Amino acid sequence: MDGIAIMDQDILGIETEVRPATPSQQSFAHSVQLALQRYFTQLEGAEPADLYNLVLAEMELPLLKMVMRYTNYNQSKAAKVLGLSRGTLRKKLATYRLNERR
Repeated sequence: MDGIAIMDQDILGIETEVRPATPSQQSFAHSVQLALQRYFTQLEGAEPADLYNLVLAEMELPLLKMVMRYTNYNQSKAAKVLGLSRGTLRKKLATYRLNERR
C-alpha cells in the first residue's frame, strides 16, 4: 500500500482523500489540517482572504531553515531535497536573508 492514498474523514468530518499510506505524510497532512482548523476558529466569523498565499508564506521560511540545517547548509543538497533548482533556492534564501549559515 505504499504511496496509495486512502479515504478518510478529515478533522472536520468530511470524507476526503487526504491520508497517504506512509505515517510521516499522515502526520504532516494532519498537522496542516489542525493548523487550518485553528485558523478558521480564530476568525470568529470574519472572512479569510488570500489564504493560499498566507499558508505558503507561513510554511516557506521554516521549511527553508530546516532543510538548510538538515543538509548542513549545502545548497546543492538542499535544492535536491526541496525539488528546486539551485538558482531558485538561492533566490529564496536571499529573500529571507538565509544566505549565511546561522
